[in-house]
Amino acid sequence: QVLLVESGGGLVQAGGSLRLSCAASGRTFSRYSTGWFRQAPGKEREFVGRIANSGDLTYYADSVKGRFTISRDNAKNTVYLQMNSLKPEDTAVYYCAAGQYYSLTYLRADYWGQGTQVTVSS
Repeated sequence: QVLLVESGGGLVQAGGSLRLSCAASGRTFSRYSTGWFRQAPGKEREFVGRIANSGDLTYYADSVKGRFTISRDNAKNTVYLQMNSLKPEDTAVYYCAAGQYYSLTYLRADYWGQGTQVTVSS
């Protein structure tokens, strides 16, 4: 069993930065790849990016490529989402999830966090 808790969300001006954290409990977390997702009001949840369990592979949605970076520290059971050059359209609830690397792209995961709100003002 893996419990995921996101933190670090908040209000930021356009062009600013935020770093989200996804803290996991459970000794098996390092076996899972981890993805970040977001859901804006009135829209479906969408894939943002993913990182392999080893941390050596990452993949991003085109909408965030070059602005967002995912990293992980397995010793701390934590995955990070560094968000730079934020835009108002990045406003959403951000979720992390643990599962199989390629399946995360299709929003298929074994465990989900509860989400953290990110609001980008123009």
